[in-house]
Amino acid sequence: MKQIIKLAVAAAVGALASGTVVYAQAGAPEPPKARVALYRAAPGQQIAMLKYFAAQDRAAQAAGVPTGKLYAHTDGDSWDYLAIDPVTTPAQDAAVDAAAKRMGLPTGPAASLELRKFMAYHTDTFVIGPVTAADYLRMAGQ
Repeated sequence: MKQIIKLAVAAAVGALASGTVVYAQAGAPEPPKARVALYRAAPGQQIAMLKYFAAQDRAAQAAGVPTGKLYAHTDGDSWDYLAIDPVTTPAQDAAVDAAAKRMGLPTGPAASLELRKFMAYHTDTFVIGPVTAADYLRMAGQ
């Protein structure tokens, strides 16, 4: 299990680094924060899970909140989807919830329970990045 999490974090950091300007080049004082999640869909629930994720993205877009990136598993380990989502503020969360309510989507605990209908397993962790090894060494005072 720990190996899966390490691989997910490594994949997420690589994915973030490949599609984003390194924070130090943008002049930001701290690297961005993200949430990385691995999902395994319950048998036969892949389409329902994707529809749930798409609805959540529509609510975020309606609220003007950035959406995450979804990666679909094609070979190897047993997860189905890897999501990399920006860490949001309480105000952004409230805006997404309000948009979801207007769209007739569940919010709060009901949204969590709805998602759990479609998944057999998930794990998530918080990361910073993208950073280069040199940038991270500087942050560590090395």
